[in-house]
Amino acid sequence: MSLPGGPFLARSGADLTLEGHRLADLAQRFGTPLFVYSRRAMLDALAAYETALKGRPHLVCYAMKANSSLAVLQTFAQAGAGFDIVSGGELARVLAAGGDPAKVVFSGVGKTRAEMQQALHVGVRCFNVESLGELDRLDEVARGLGLRAPVSLRVNPDVDAGTHPYISTGLKGNKFGIAHDHALAAYRHANSLPGLQVVGIDCHIGSQITQLEPYLDALDRVLDLVEAVEADGIPIHHVDVGGGLGITYTDEVPPDAAVLVARLLQRLDARGHGHREVLFEPGRSLVGNAGVMLTEVLYLKPGDEKNFCIVDAAMNDLMRPAMYQAWMGIEACHLRNAETLCWDIVGPVCESGDWLGRDRKLAVQPGDMLAVLSAGAYGMAMSSNYNTRPRAAEVMVDGEQVHLIRQREAVESLFAYERLI
Repeated sequence: MSLPGGPFLARSGADLTLEGHRLADLAQRFGTPLFVYSRRAMLDALAAYETALKGRPHLVCYAMKANSSLAVLQTFAQAGAGFDIVSGGELARVLAAGGDPAKVVFSGVGKTRAEMQQALHVGVRCFNVESLGELDRLDEVARGLGLRAPVSLRVNPDVDAGTHPYISTGLKGNKFGIAHDHALAAYRHANSLPGLQVVGIDCHIGSQITQLEPYLDALDRVLDLVEAVEADGIPIHHVDVGGGLGITYTDEVPPDAAVLVARLLQRLDARGHGHREVLFEPGRSLVGNAGVMLTEVLYLKPGDEKNFCIVDAAMNDLMRPAMYQAWMGIEACHLRNAETLCWDIVGPVCESGDWLGRDRKLAVQPGDMLAVLSAGAYGMAMSSNYNTRPRAAEVMVDGEQVHLIRQREAVESLFAYERLI
């Protein structure tokens, strides 16, 4: 059976392995819940973009909201990648991991004055600006520091990416970006402000996109605007096509990164824009299938209508199923030669929405370890301490090496900043 995760996640007999390491052994060694990542899978995913872009002026900026663990950022920084950030905290993480601020693009609709100052002080590559109010605020902050802020306007092209409404970002009804019809006027305004320097244009239409056509439609609308802006005497140095490429969770068949890049470059060439630097902002497609979440079966609770397999991981550890009704593969770390039954995999949190998978056919017993697949993106990054539950530990495997990259939280640390009155 083919498993998401390329050649790195596989069965060795009855055992599920990642880069050759038995996941059941890692669960026993480090405890559960536990996130485990393949460093080689992440680097392979990045290499697919880099190889396809070879010979072109480009920068691949990892959209770090997908997984912001320092060792993950370090992996991409050492490979020469840039970063797409959406907060001052994410910028601090990039710097702590050894990332180059000159390769950072700062996105997000609600940048604060303090975040702008922070980013200007360290010298980020570009601010992806999403409103006229932000343009004015950034101009004021930059002039106050005696600097000019490099800006790219994020344009909302009103293109349907065909994805979940919570992760759709390119439609008129979304909060993101400047409406395509108003973008030329916004560029004129940005160009008139002494504290700003226009350097590019940005577009990001959503996440978990599995078709090429929305990207091509959005790029055509962006290039229409580039031509109008430059005809107005405002040069555009780079075109940022965003990210959002989907991965395989179940039966999705998204295009390979190399295919996506090739088609977008072909469109740029065909329209006479092949000389421009191109930026990509992949997140999920770099880390999603590189990680799994391990959890221990605590109890089996058969019922008249549902059989419940209660595990020690919960919605606070992995929010995607509860938040998006997302389907994620769930596999036994060691296959049992026993009867297979249909189970709902649920956690200990006191919510009916606390489930990881429904109607899964598994042969399991208490004490068994399960792996939730494709958990490298929006797993640890979206986790919380709901029900005063410590967040999971994280492990990175790299060939023969196994690194503990985040210790499990202690309960006492969860209220260390609180005070009794």
